[in-house]
Amino acid sequence: LEALPESFKQPDNQLVGTLRLAAPFGYGRQRLAPLLARFANLHPQLRLHLDLRETPWPDRHDSDAVIHIGRVNDSSWIARPLAQNERWLCASPDYLSRHGTPQSPDELAEHRCICIRENEEDVTLWHLRKRLARHTVRIEPILLSNDGGVARRWAEQGLGLVLRSQWDVTDAIAKGTLVRVLEDWQFDSAPITLLVPSRKNRSSRIQALIGFLETSLMAPGSATRSSK
Repeated sequence: LEALPESFKQPDNQLVGTLRLAAPFGYGRQRLAPLLARFANLHPQLRLHLDLRETPWPDRHDSDAVIHIGRVNDSSWIARPLAQNERWLCASPDYLSRHGTPQSPDELAEHRCICIRENEEDVTLWHLRKRLARHTVRIEPILLSNDGGVARRWAEQGLGLVLRSQWDVTDAIAKGTLVRVLEDWQFDSAPITLLVPSRKNRSSRIQALIGFLETSLMAPGSATRSSK
């Protein structure tokens, strides 16, 4: 029944029917919603449903596509990479002036750290690498939240160091409310991925969404493109 509207396309190939997309709260609000507004203007006869949730994958319910940030452990759907997304360690200028700037991973255990609990990962174990060197640090969080935006704001208020997705801290760094530390070390990345059904179950709506998001997020000037 959902596929029936595909048989009744307008002569100008305008998309019709309903497209349901699930995404994480923070990324969905800040980055995805403005893009979907543009997509809706391109396809005014299409009904768009954006479902924001803490864990959109695998808790996808009846979505046609899912935005996922981080590693994908379930292979039942096809993962389409949208953008690279490093994790950056940041703190406010005020915090660094009071507590000093860590110069090596070993110093992190002496600092106040803020953690984000997500995707059932061990968020207190930080993995770093620089060229061939690898380092693992176990930190004791002074503040913990399942909301990345809350954790970032705590860091901006000078409460500690936060390891946060590049897409979420880029603007704060540009404004000077956060400073990136240990820039020569890389933490585990959290790529932004679009999860879609197999090709045989894919509608033209999903195909159009894939093309639009890939073009928008990989284009020069995109806030989530790789910094390298």
